[in-house]
Parts: sequence; C-alpha cells; structure tokens
Amino acid sequence: MMSPEELANALTTREQVAPLAAAGWERDGAHEVGGATGVLFDLASVTKPMTALAFARAGIDRRTPLGDLVREARGTPSERVPVELFLAHRAGLDAHRKLYAPLLRGEGEPVDVAGALREAAEARRPDAAGDPPPEGFAPLYSDLGYVLVGVALARAVGVRDAGEAIDRLVLEPLGLGTRAGTVRELASHGVVGPFAPTETVAWRGGPVVGAVHDENAWALTGKGGSGHAGIFATVDAVLTFGRAVLDGLDALEWLVRERPGGTLRAGFDGKSPAPEPSSAGERMGPRAFGHLGFTGTSLWIDPDARIVVALLTNRVCPTRDHVAIRAARPTAHDRLFERASGHPLR
Repeated sequence: MMSPEELANALTTREQVAPLAAAGWERDGAHEVGGATGVLFDLASVTKPMTALAFARAGIDRRTPLGDLVREARGTPSERVPVELFLAHRAGLDAHRKLYAPLLRGEGEPVDVAGALREAAEARRPDAAGDPPPEGFAPLYSDLGYVLVGVALARAVGVRDAGEAIDRLVLEPLGLGTRAGTVRELASHGVVGPFAPTETVAWRGGPVVGAVHDENAWALTGKGGSGHAGIFATVDAVLTFGRAVLDGLDALEWLVRERPGGTLRAGFDGKSPAPEPSSAGERMGPRAFGHLGFTGTSLWIDPDARIVVALLTNRVCPTRDHVAIRAARPTAHDRLFERASGHPLR
C-alpha cells in the first residue's frame, strides 16, 4: 500500500499535480502523514466546514433570519432567510460575484465592504423567488452565502471576522493555533510560515505567498478570514479538525445530514450517488462527507469506517489553469483510505 509520503512524492514528481503536496490519514488515534508536512497550505473552501463547525459551537439558532445578524442584508431578498440555508447552499443565491472588482479599476481604490455585503445579499437567482420553502431553494454551491454567514458568525460572537471566530471556537480548543489559522491569527502566535505559494497574479504584484488566494476573501478581510476562505493549515491540523467533526457527529447531525435536491450539506458535501464518479474516490462508503478547496486541498470523512483523509496541494501555482488535480484526487483518496483501513491500529 502506498504511504502518504510516497503518494505526496508521486503527485509532485511523476504526476506533476502541484509543486508541493502533503497527505495523511487518521483512524481511531492512529495516523500517518507525508510530504510537505510542515508547510501551511491555503485551504480555500476547506475553510467552509470550519465556518460551519464554528457556527454550531457558537450556539447561534440556525433558524435566525440573516437580517437579524447582518444589517447590510436588511431590505434585500436575503433578509428573512434562515442562516442554516446559507450554510446549506439553499438560500437561492448566485454562486459568485466579483466583490473585489474595485481593486481592478484603479490602484488603491478600496472595496466598500458594506456595499459588497449588500451586493451578495441581493444576488438572488431568478429561479429562487420569494421566501424559501422549509428545506430551501434548489441547491447551488455559493461562496456568496458563506461570505454572508461568516459575517453573521463574527458579529454574533463579537470578533473581527469569520477567521477570528474559527480560531476562537475551533482551532484554539483543538490546540491548533500554531498549525492552522488565518495569516493574522498565525502571526499572533509567532508563526509566519512557511506558506505554500499559490498563483502568480499580475494585479496582486506577482506570486501570492502568505496571503489568501481567493480574491473576495482578500478584498473583504485581508490577512483575516472570510466564511468561505482564509484559513491556512498543515496536513496534520486538517486531520485533527476532521477527527473533531467525526467525534462530535451526534451534536452535529444537522450539519452533515443528507438534504433534498443534491449532495450538498451544511458545511460539507456528500459523495455523488453511484454510478456517478465522486472526487472522494471509490473506497469511501456512501455516508462519507467532506469538502474540496480550489487551491488543490481536500478533506473526506467516512463515519462508518471512522477514517479521515486529507490531501493538501498548491495546484494553482503558478496558474489556476493547471487542473491535473481533478483526475488525481479520487485515486489519492482511495490510496489514503486503503492505507488507513489496512494499517494495524495502536
């Protein structure tokens, strides 16, 4: 069976998926990691499960209308929508808007954060009119929903942004403050790298290193973190987070339960039903859930096998047009699952 070290080396050399990779698995206290294990990777949308867990731990009533927590949403179609539906991608919003667009129009022009939040809350799809049904509108994966719910979370707990809320409610209690967090929170713990470089972006001054890759997160929260992106972590930190989710499933059922209309849950995604291929691979069971990140990261959890696997790469370095990760992910997750299930447990 291929070890995480061998897998990471294959991804960076033979398969040329990314310049850097780290991989690992965890099962009932036994674990193994390999590759660039000391590097902090930009998790991109693997931040979303952390936002969801922070929300659950904050004790916020998930039925609370967004407008009660985010004043910029008042008077928009999103005002009366329960925050749970934003977490579950069923609030009827578009997938994406270039909230960072002012940064492209002229050097030094700032982003009006309040205006950007209003734009996100106004971004209701034509097929999602009126108040949502109890289970929400048809699911559509939306960064905009997580921008808004991240602000709701931060304001409810009285911190600067979602990144600080995640640090306070999730990472610090797990002892991960020096191995996971926003650039700002890591620096507060004396950690200034090493960070995996992401994309070379001319309008951002060249290679992006030690700054969030996602443009909206960068424009809205800078060195902090938004609800949809902003957390950096080592592979062992991601495994520890996954284990915490697995151990807390009884209290987190509302996050991971299957929902109608698709595989998207609240903070997580499920496996595509057979015979559709899944990025999780073939070995994980039908109840597995996890999340992918645009930068080349992933986390998958099989609650029946009690196995957590994580794969971190910087596949967007030097360009997001490099997409070999798409074909590599399912096999990589299968190799990690096989290693975990066949490893003698301590």
